[in-house]
Amino acid sequence: MSVKSNSVYTVLGPVSAAELGVVAVHEALLSVVPGAQYAFDVTLDRAAIFEALAARLREFRASGGGTVVDRTGLFHGRDVRLYQALARATGVHIVASTGQGPEAMLGGYFLTPQTNPPTPWPAEKFAELFAAEVTEGMVVPRVERLGPAGLVATAATRSGMTATDESLLRGAARAALATGVPVSHLFGADAVRELEIALDERLPADRVVIGGLDRTDAVAAGAPLEIARGGAYVALDHIGSTDEAYLTGAERVALVLELVRAGFGDRVLLSSSATGVAKGHDGNDVAFGHVLTRFVPQLRDAGLSEADVQRIVVDNPRELLSISVPVQASAPVSVD
Repeated sequence: MSVKSNSVYTVLGPVSAAELGVVAVHEALLSVVPGAQYAFDVTLDRAAIFEALAARLREFRASGGGTVVDRTGLFHGRDVRLYQALARATGVHIVASTGQGPEAMLGGYFLTPQTNPPTPWPAEKFAELFAAEVTEGMVVPRVERLGPAGLVATAATRSGMTATDESLLRGAARAALATGVPVSHLFGADAVRELEIALDERLPADRVVIGGLDRTDAVAAGAPLEIARGGAYVALDHIGSTDEAYLTGAERVALVLELVRAGFGDRVLLSSSATGVAKGHDGNDVAFGHVLTRFVPQLRDAGLSEADVQRIVVDNPRELLSISVPVQASAPVSVD
């Protein structure tokens, strides 16, 4: 399968980047804590989950949204068949992700391979795993591969990047370099250093998103401006959160304006880390359209121009998600 460089991988296959519309770049459709599917008090009623997610996606579309990026990666509830059905039923483009992290959320198979002493998987093995989910399709356990991943998502340990976290990020960067999709990395403790690790793998900065940059500690350290100066995308991706670890709405508005006035409007991405359906944890009940219906009006009231709004919610994610080079897959990707 060959694709054009202005295409984006959705769960239904490549689409023109011009079709994406407004993009929510960091959300979770179905979020399942690994292992929760086996708990006695957790139910996974697929019909009920479909109806709940379809309602939320239709609400998103009615608010002006066009595309949702599911950033859960491998093993956290990603359900490709479900996402394909939702995309067909609602008309919302869904971009799903491969990738893993942080270390505490990995299964033992990836943490302790049969070596003596046990060591993390090498970056190259992670790269092969992630790249195959782009070029051959995402794995549906015990079934087949369905639909290409549109990005590689990783996350670092909040207290500081571990050796496994670094191996994951390096593997993600190598997979992105090989396939043309971007990396979306939720930083742990040092956003600038973690970006440097991805760039050390020769991945261009404009193929990297650093998420979580609306955390108060990130702003206090000056990370959003530093990341933008480095050429990567700055994701303010907890809009609507009431967690005290993150900026207030007014503080986020001020940060967006600061970035735009500094000349980095083309590096800003907005999202809510909203959870459509959560199993095994509380999730985030913010609507997928919260950025459009609540936050963008605040930006306009603060003086952000319509051109800058368009750039941030449409143009920037479109450029990020577009395949950076023509990709020749090793096997056809099923979208049935």
